[in-house]
Amino acid sequence: MQKIVPALRQADIFYRLTTEQLTLIAEVCEERTYATGNVIFFEQDHSDELYIIVQGVVDILVNPALVSEAPAEAAAVTIATLRRGQSFGEIALVDQGLRSATARAAQDNTRLLVIPRNALKQVCEAHPELGYRLMLNLAADLALKIRSTDLEIREKLLYGHAER
Repeated sequence: MQKIVPALRQADIFYRLTTEQLTLIAEVCEERTYATGNVIFFEQDHSDELYIIVQGVVDILVNPALVSEAPAEAAAVTIATLRRGQSFGEIALVDQGLRSATARAAQDNTRLLVIPRNALKQVCEAHPELGYRLMLNLAADLALKIRSTDLEIREKLLYGHAER
């Protein structure tokens, strides 16, 4: 527990949470370690966990064959590389839908904190101020990711038209 609270404090989605609030979240965390190349979860898997990177690097990949007319054997494409303090799997907290990408450890001894949706939901319901702050931070994090994706799409559209 003593190592988990400082790790949570480094994560953007826990910005401005008190030590007491972080301790409540730490109580529902599980730590997992991955070697380079280990898959954390696959695209299209069912989801209900949030991940916080404590140490190491995680690549987020998508299979082009699932969303385009790419050949079925097309290699997965890395769309993001995440490092210490970053989170992924946030959408699972909201909709419990299928994973939109694959997450894979890109460095040996990649350590993650895993937070199950139901456990975190119970903590938030029991402590509404913590829940409010966490949801505000999650919304800000997701908004930043959406804006970044929007810029990338606009860039591809712009360059795509320039090449024609």
